[in-house]
Amino acid sequence: MAESVMYEATMEPGSLPVAEDHNGLSCLMAKAALGHRVLLAGLLAEIDLYPGQDRVLLALWEHGPQSQNKLAALLGIDVSTMTRSLQRLERSGFVSRSPSPANRRVSMVSTTPKGDALRPEVNRVLGEVHRRMVEGLTAEQVATLCALLGVVRGNVCGDEVCDTGPC
Repeated sequence: MAESVMYEATMEPGSLPVAEDHNGLSCLMAKAALGHRVLLAGLLAEIDLYPGQDRVLLALWEHGPQSQNKLAALLGIDVSTMTRSLQRLERSGFVSRSPSPANRRVSMVSTTPKGDALRPEVNRVLGEVHRRMVEGLTAEQVATLCALLGVVRGNVCGDEVCDTGPC
């Protein structure tokens, strides 16, 4: 089992020592994020999706058809990144794009019946990722972890840099 790095609670914020071993906070955070991405990518691949495409589908299921630009803003990603993701989803038959009736220059994105059929599988994958992430933790520990990660995110990201939409 990996050795955890412990800091004295009495230290002032900002005065924590830099961990010089490979079990430091930064390393653990990077490895956890990488592990999450690898796990998510592997499970999504089983249903012919790439990481990020699940978020696009979830947003469409929750908010209904959206303009491509609004969808990108909703997810907090660059429009060019959204375009590439939508091209893949469209090639797979999971979404369709069509001109908006109100403004033909605007591309509206909606799920297809094939995309809607993925909903239970996407929910299963996300549930499995969550289950594996919190295995061995109590509900209270999960709540604490979420709160702490929210603080860490706020410390390392300005809203304009890391705000990738709602979690």
